[in-house]
Amino acid sequence: MNKDKRLEMLTRLRDNDPTPTTELNFSSPFELLIAVLLSAQATDVSVNKATDKLYPIANTPQAILDLGLDGLKSYIKTIGLFNTKAVNTIKTCQMLIDLHAGEVPEDRTALEALPGVGRKTANVVLNTAFGQLKDNEGNYFLAVDTHIQRLANRTGYAKGKTVEQTEQAIIKNTPNKTEFMFNLHHWFILHGRYTCVARKPRCGSCMIEDLCDFKEKTE
Repeated sequence: MNKDKRLEMLTRLRDNDPTPTTELNFSSPFELLIAVLLSAQATDVSVNKATDKLYPIANTPQAILDLGLDGLKSYIKTIGLFNTKAVNTIKTCQMLIDLHAGEVPEDRTALEALPGVGRKTANVVLNTAFGQLKDNEGNYFLAVDTHIQRLANRTGYAKGKTVEQTEQAIIKNTPNKTEFMFNLHHWFILHGRYTCVARKPRCGSCMIEDLCDFKEKTE
């Protein structure tokens, strides 16, 4: 895939969905942080079902701490790995209170220091909750998950064996970064979730099929 094809691919994705956003339900940076933390190896649907019940009761660090570990587990027990996620959520809430006055920091290093929060989660929060494109040193906040890694490698948009390698390859290969980088995460994750799916991509209904390098295309 060359620069012209990448530009056309992004243009089509943008024209189809000019203002994409996450499918996780949230109304504050803290709610998004916890939702993304809970979404690891789980679907957004399952996380939303849990947080739709949790957040009306507890949607601040102190409120979740007041629930206690067992109380929190009762709300998120339908989510995969809920025991570990509950422990990390409680620890994260305590750190937010102790180190950040109960607020979600707008800094990737500070976010990644929180239990259960990795690079992907930090990038989602900075991009989606705070509307940030990159830091002061010019490093882009691009969250790459399995959907995005699969889409980038399968289409030929960017190659990388690991999530971080794919992240850097996408950033390097994306033309007109100011125009496209902010929403690229959402375009790719939604396309990977609903069209370029893992087992059998829906090539016949794909708006970028003619641009894609994937050789084993389906009907």
